[in-house]
Amino acid sequence: MAREPAARSSRSANASGIGITAQVEVSDTPVLLQLTGPNGQLLRVLAEEVGIEVGLRGNAILLSGEAERVAQAERFLAEAAALIKGGTTLDANDYVRALRALVADPAVRLRDLFDEVILVTPRHRAITPKGFAQKRYIEAIRTHDLTFCIGPAGTGKTYLAMAMAVHGLLSRAFKRIILTRPAVEAGEKLGFLPGDLVEKVNPYLRPLYDALHDMMDLDKAEAMIARGQIEVAPLAFMRGRTLNDCFVILDEAQNATSEQMRMFLTRLGYASKAVVTGDVTQVDLPVATRSGLAEARDLLQGIPGIAFCQLTEVDVVRHPLVQKIIVAYEQRDAALKREKEQKREQREARSGEAGDESQAGKGES
Repeated sequence: MAREPAARSSRSANASGIGITAQVEVSDTPVLLQLTGPNGQLLRVLAEEVGIEVGLRGNAILLSGEAERVAQAERFLAEAAALIKGGTTLDANDYVRALRALVADPAVRLRDLFDEVILVTPRHRAITPKGFAQKRYIEAIRTHDLTFCIGPAGTGKTYLAMAMAVHGLLSRAFKRIILTRPAVEAGEKLGFLPGDLVEKVNPYLRPLYDALHDMMDLDKAEAMIARGQIEVAPLAFMRGRTLNDCFVILDEAQNATSEQMRMFLTRLGYASKAVVTGDVTQVDLPVATRSGLAEARDLLQGIPGIAFCQLTEVDVVRHPLVQKIIVAYEQRDAALKREKEQKREQREARSGEAGDESQAGKGES
C-alpha cells in the first residue's frame, strides 16, 4: 500500500500575473502544529529566509511570491513534514540552516541533514550535526587522525567532538578520553586563587565538565574520571606524555602558544585520534604572541591525515541572537581592519613624499 505523503501541494498563478500562489496541505494536525511553530513563528522564519509571503488557512500553508522561491518553500515544507512525521523535532535554527542548505545545493535532502545520530544522551536527546558544515566536521573526525575545527562561539565545535569521543569510549574504540585546554586567562593571577594547582585551573576546565555531564550520567562520568578513563586537565599537563589509545580534544586552542601547540600535536600516540578546536578571532594571548592555532592552520594545511574544518555564524546552535551578535562583531572587526590599512597606507604615502622632498633639496644644494 502506498504511503500517504505528509504534505500535498497545489499551485495557481497570482491575479497580478507576477509570481505564483501555492497551497501546501498538511492533514496531520500534530505535524502541522510542529511545522508552523507556536503562533506561526516558524512560518515567519520561512517567509523571511525565502523572501515570500506565507500564511495559514485551516490545515493549508499558503505561499505567494516568485515561482523559484515558492518552489523552494514547497520542497522544504514537504521534506520537513516528512521528518516531523518520522519523529524529528525542528526549531527556528534548524529551519534557517535547512533552507540555506537547500538553496545552496538543490540536490540536498533534509533527511541526510538531520538523520545522523552521533549519541543519545541519558535524557534520550539525540545529538546530531546541525547542518552540512557540522556533518562534514563529523565525517572529518571519523576519517582523520587529526582534525582542526575553527569557528565562532556556539557552532558546536567542542560539543560535537565531545560526543564523538564519548561514543568512541562507550563503543570501546578508545580506552580513554583526554580533554584539555590552555588556562591562559589565569596568567599571573593563579597565585592569588585558593587551593593547589589543579584547584586553581579547574574553573577554566568547567565548560568541558559541563559538556561531558550533558552526555553521560553524572555518576557514570565521575566513576570514569576516578578510574582515569576520562581525564580533564590543563594543556601544561600534557608535556612529556605519549597518548596511546586515546581520543584527545584540545579546546580553546587559539590561546595555545606556538610552543604549546607543537608540544600537544607531538603527544599523539598509537591508535589515537585528536581534535583541535578554537576561534582565531578570540585570542587572549599577549599582543606580541602569535596563536598556535593560527600558525598550525598555515603550516599543516594539505598534509595527508590532517583535516581542517571551518564553521561560520550560519552554524551557530545557541540562541538565534548569538548569530546576529557574531555578524555585528565581525563587521566591526572588518571596518577596524580597513581603517588600520588606510592609516598605514597614508603613513607610507607621507613618508614617501618626505623622502622625495629630501632628495629634491639635496639636488638643489
